[in-house]
Amino acid sequence: MINIGGPQIRRLEPADAALYREIRLEALQRNPEAFGSTFERENAQPLSWFEAAISCAAIFGGFLDGRLMGIAGFGAQEGTKHAHKGLLWAMYVRSAARKSGLGKMLVAAVLDHARGRVEMVQLTVVSENEAARRLYDTMGFVAYGYEKRALKHDGRYYDEVLMVKFLDEGLN
Repeated sequence: MINIGGPQIRRLEPADAALYREIRLEALQRNPEAFGSTFERENAQPLSWFEAAISCAAIFGGFLDGRLMGIAGFGAQEGTKHAHKGLLWAMYVRSAARKSGLGKMLVAAVLDHARGRVEMVQLTVVSENEAARRLYDTMGFVAYGYEKRALKHDGRYYDEVLMVKFLDEGLN
């Protein structure tokens, strides 16, 4: 991909699996407290596992100068009573691209994709991650819950804030 004039966002394809694997493993290694999965678990997976993940979900990539610098996933819930809800997951922006607007563009891409598919998008964010919480606030997400000890890593607990954005703003 040639980048002319700033960041580019696009949905990842199975051919992007090696790039996705690299950034996903970096995210799990650098910010293990922020994800439900672990570096050890996903590092043990073959490239085909990452290809399958990309094929089964809407995973967006943020590119700067042709390099994958951020990711964000979207999935709609299954079942008749839950199909109106979607989930923004696996959000990560490499440190060199933070404060570039890439995170905001990735969230916007997920929300654009979600419109017409679901009525609301939910997410969880570690309570200590102030930058991410500010980003989600800016994008119209509101906190609706707080889960104490949601994640445990290396003997330490992390609380999570549960957030939602209603895509039909009239329902807020």
